[in-house]
Amino acid sequence: MGNILRKVSLRFLRKMRYFSPNLYAHFLYEHYTGKRLNLKKPVEFNEKIQWYKVFYHPKILNQLVDKYAVRAYVEEKIGGEYLNEIYGVYESPEQVNFNDLPNQFVIKATHTSSHNLIVTDKKKVNTNAALKLFKKWLGKNQYYRTGQEWAYKDVKPRLIAEKYLKEDERSSLIDYKFYCFDGVAKFLEVHLDRADNHKRGFFDLDFKPLPFRYVSIEKSITTEIEEPSNLQEMKELSEILADRLPYVRVDFYSIKGKAIFGEMTFYPSDGRKDFIPDEYNTIIGEYMKLPQLKKGQKLITEY
Repeated sequence: MGNILRKVSLRFLRKMRYFSPNLYAHFLYEHYTGKRLNLKKPVEFNEKIQWYKVFYHPKILNQLVDKYAVRAYVEEKIGGEYLNEIYGVYESPEQVNFNDLPNQFVIKATHTSSHNLIVTDKKKVNTNAALKLFKKWLGKNQYYRTGQEWAYKDVKPRLIAEKYLKEDERSSLIDYKFYCFDGVAKFLEVHLDRADNHKRGFFDLDFKPLPFRYVSIEKSITTEIEEPSNLQEMKELSEILADRLPYVRVDFYSIKGKAIFGEMTFYPSDGRKDFIPDEYNTIIGEYMKLPQLKKGQKLITEY
């Protein structure tokens, strides 16, 4: 009976996103993982992601999660040739002029996750519906929308229109997501066929499948996939972008052997999804060396 009441309480409390970060992280973590959170001595990867949200607050993170502002960082670090072409940046839906856009394009919210409009034929777009959707996106705050992901809290809400990227033989792009710890890529996650039959899997840096996952077998990559010709280049670029950061996931696409930057993520799956088998939560957690809070220090703001 006690366990049932606790689960019901946690289901309610995890919706209280205006609680203090320290308190809220405990409710969120236990609700999704079934484990008690130890912020004083976090061990598992997702425990450390919760610690990251609560205590690691260098201002540069606000720039790096902003899908438009990060472009300046990428250009400075590795060069503008790795950036996708953009058609416009908008602070309100009314600024989006569909007549000025090509037949195919993508519009994204720069301040949240998973808010994307992919257009493959502009003639089929219901512009009134799209503008309503954009207005809804611009009213969202990723910090309060999910699990108090601090880096997004003060990101300015905007829209960005980008070139539509396509690989000839696939309906959607392959994502290559490099998990970098202290500027070193340890492994990568691959996402396939987001539009049709989204599957994902983890690979080592020689592109061999790794024995862990965080989704069901049905949603995991179980067939052999071809290694991208520029895997080593994407790894090295990821490490340059990840320099001086305790942890960040750096995403790239590979279009006919050309690396295109995707985004930088500090809180994958909001620190909610445990790895399977369970032992890998600790193994991967060991890769992440958290900076130390100095005596009397409440937050880490140095970069």
